[in-house]
Amino acid sequence: MIIMIVIGFVCSKGNKNNEDYFLGGRNLGSWTAAMSAQASDMSGWLLMGLPGAVYLAGTGEAWIAVGLLIGTILNWYIVSARLRKYTIVAGNSLTIPSFFKNRYRDHKNIIKIVSASIIAVFFTVYTASAFSSGAKLFATLFSDSASGDENYNRVYVIGLIVAAVVILVYTFMGGFKAVCTTDLIQGLMMIVAILTVPVLAYAILTFDTSFSSALAAKGVEQPAQFLNFFVNGDGTPVSAVSIISNLAWGLGYFGMPHILVRFMSIEKPSMIKKSSIVAIIWVVISLFSAVMIAYFGRMIMGEELLTHGNQKLVFIAMSRKFFPAGICGLLLAAIIAASISTADSQLLVASSSFTADLYKPFFRKGASEKETLLVGRVLVLVLSLIAFAIANSKGSGAQAIMDMVENAWGAFGSSFGPTILLSLFWKRFNYKGAVAGVVSGFVVDLGWLLSGLTASTGVYEIVPGFIVSFLAAYLVARFTEAPNAEAVAIFAEAT
Repeated sequence: MIIMIVIGFVCSKGNKNNEDYFLGGRNLGSWTAAMSAQASDMSGWLLMGLPGAVYLAGTGEAWIAVGLLIGTILNWYIVSARLRKYTIVAGNSLTIPSFFKNRYRDHKNIIKIVSASIIAVFFTVYTASAFSSGAKLFATLFSDSASGDENYNRVYVIGLIVAAVVILVYTFMGGFKAVCTTDLIQGLMMIVAILTVPVLAYAILTFDTSFSSALAAKGVEQPAQFLNFFVNGDGTPVSAVSIISNLAWGLGYFGMPHILVRFMSIEKPSMIKKSSIVAIIWVVISLFSAVMIAYFGRMIMGEELLTHGNQKLVFIAMSRKFFPAGICGLLLAAIIAASISTADSQLLVASSSFTADLYKPFFRKGASEKETLLVGRVLVLVLSLIAFAIANSKGSGAQAIMDMVENAWGAFGSSFGPTILLSLFWKRFNYKGAVAGVVSGFVVDLGWLLSGLTASTGVYEIVPGFIVSFLAAYLVARFTEAPNAEAVAIFAEAT
């Protein structure tokens, strides 16, 4: 954490204007862009949520990982290069709302206001989930279990304060360059940690027994089914609705601002190919290792963690079991790295959207670079305080963390995903179609969630949200006037 703050201080010296602070001057290298995109994507869910779900119910829970892998690959190969070119051509756009406005020459600023508002609200919620994930690690490691829930909650709040302060300090000072540089370090920590634990577990398990025997010895009644993607841990088949909903997580990538902004900030479009290879290899290794942690953990820990939601602590439990304290501490620091690498990116994107897309256009049109830079930093502080309050009010439960992530991911994917894709690939797409896509996706996604349909049907809200958004955007654009000459010219130049 001290190293992260030092990086923030060093990077602060290079922030002379908004482009420096919010996009790092558009000079990210291939490795930094790739690692930053993926580290800010995965968060503490990679080391706690995914292994916990598979540990509890078998590999049938891993479809979400498959969906995320497919979404990552498509996002890098379909969206990244074209978006990088487009944001330069479309008025040197610094944010996704600015890209929408410049792409369609939206002089009324409707799509800009709507998009910036969605980003500011849901990224604050998303940031709260990352704060909470880091604080949960503190509470798990340092609370006295014999003292009960009161002690656990007290340590949770202390951990929440520590995580929030560290993230705030280096993001406030260093901006995008600090965020991406720390993400590179955090991404490397995550990949080392998530590989080390299952590799050692594999070596131990194959020393004197088979996988099936190890599972059976730890209480798994149907060992052969535990690694079956189409069967739950209790032997029941994984439903088609569950598979579709989990795969649909991949759709979120097309509308995820904190990932898309990495594409916009790469130094040259020609560097994207190398970045995509690095990013995809990182994701394949990380997701596969997370599933293996759960699989091997179930063989070694048995039913020990299947109480009170403790299955999400399987990575922590195995690190403590296999490694001496010093090495274990470094491995567990990867959970903090995963959490803050996501929170810092989201804080900065939310701040940039408010500053560049709302404050300067509507409140202070004549604001100088120095003033908007100051406002951006102040917004990082304000949004951190709000995220802290949300994380504290939601409590330390793992389900609360996952709920916040699911809600924000669904909202972004439904609101922005279809409009981003159509904006980049359809010459006939127009301003009215873009507004219809963003608004309809947001309304349907939120309505599906708040009406209880997500819980009652088992269908993740991003599925209906994305479908309705895409259809609304396409149909409105198809049956309204063609885009103006400026928009057509921008499309031709970018493609």
